[in-house]
Amino acid sequence: MEEFFQVGIYTNTHGVRGEIKVFPTTDDISRFKKLKEVILRTKEGDITMKVAGTRLQKQMVLMRFAGIDNINDIEKYKGSGLFVHRKDAIPLKENEYFIADLIGLSVKGDDGREFGKLTEVLQTGSNDVYVVQGEGREWLFPAIPDCVQSVDLAAGEMTVHVMDGLEDL
Repeated sequence: MEEFFQVGIYTNTHGVRGEIKVFPTTDDISRFKKLKEVILRTKEGDITMKVAGTRLQKQMVLMRFAGIDNINDIEKYKGSGLFVHRKDAIPLKENEYFIADLIGLSVKGDDGREFGKLTEVLQTGSNDVYVVQGEGREWLFPAIPDCVQSVDLAAGEMTVHVMDGLEDL
């Protein structure tokens, strides 16, 4: 299981006092208001940064870090990912999973058929779609209860029901 989850990407500076613009890669942008620290994954290595301030602006997040009050101190890290430790992640509800934990699961049908490995999760707005590679083809399964029968992270597998119409796609 992944120890760290990416919550954003540092895209640009904002002003000259060290504030940055972050493109959120998390479902809940308001989670940034609760962050106390993030790990900035730079080319030189990971840097733990204490969050000094956060505000939302359109679809972006503006952040300030403790000890950074000059554009020159932060500009060199542009393009870096912002990560949080698993223990600091938002608690999940029942039957919710972190995407990072789903990637790589073996996917089989409720009839015993082996489909392959879950390689990607497409976020479509209405529901996620699981991309599964195997049997010389790609399968797309909607992440809805009628299709996804069970997820067993410990066993590394997911069981799906092939709904009418999905077999021919």
